Amino acid sequence: MLKDLFSLAGRIALVTGGSRGIGKMIAAGLLAQDAAKVYITARKAGPCEATAQELSAQFAGECIALPIDISTLAGIDMLAAEIKKREPKLDILVNNAGAAWGADFDEFPESGWDKVMNLNLKTPFFLTKALAAPLRAAAIRERPAKVINIASIDGIFVNPLETYSYAASKAGLIHLTRRMAVKLIKDHVVVTAIAPGPFASDLNRAARDHEEEVARRVPAGRIGTDEDMAGAAIYLASRAGDYVVGTTLTVDGGVAFASAGIKGNGWDS
Repeated sequence: MLKDLFSLAGRIALVTGGSRGIGKMIAAGLLAQDAAKVYITARKAGPCEATAQELSAQFAGECIALPIDISTLAGIDMLAAEIKKREPKLDILVNNAGAAWGADFDEFPESGWDKVMNLNLKTPFFLTKALAAPLRAAAIRERPAKVINIASIDGIFVNPLETYSYAASKAGLIHLTRRMAVKLIKDHVVVTAIAPGPFASDLNRAARDHEEEVARRVPAGRIGTDEDMAGAAIYLASRAGDYVVGTTLTVDGGVAFASAGIKGNGWDS
């Protein structure tokens, strides 16, 4: 039914990195569309639990904090085990947790490479793999399960900032999305990605702290809002996005499209 096109009524979701920034925007959006439960993860327990309480009070659905560090395989397995213990199925997985690192090419450290590549690229693959059983349990042809990877426009165009591992990880995640989509669509699990542009977050401090300056370099004339990000995630997570497979949805106010004519920095999501 068209009236239910964007409804998420009764669905169970997990949003990694959900205590703040883009993850929090997405968690709120899912709850606003009547998701029954949205689990959020973060490395720090305090902010994770505070966000869960805030969103639970704001919406009819329940937001549940699972403060677990998923930058390692042990943490990934711990989170997957916790979800499986609590839920027989998982309708929506949003792989949002991420990190960035900037340094001059000649000084770029191995630690800045490994930390970013592990969390931004390795974790989405192995967490999806660890949660494949509950995702498959939720999935039917008429209502597929969803995996949404949060990439970045830095994986599409060349940001002038020297964030080598970040850009490489996000470009890799965009292609990994396509490859996982080919495999999992056979099980009625739809894999897509979102490539955000400038949204205010701890990763994008330029957009957060210098909104007007950054907005002048965006064709749309502003940075992204909570509603912009929530709307993209709701579309892909709901019936409206069931036939969108392997695609990366760019949500950036036109930055990547017009990148040849834009100079500046701070587009990280």
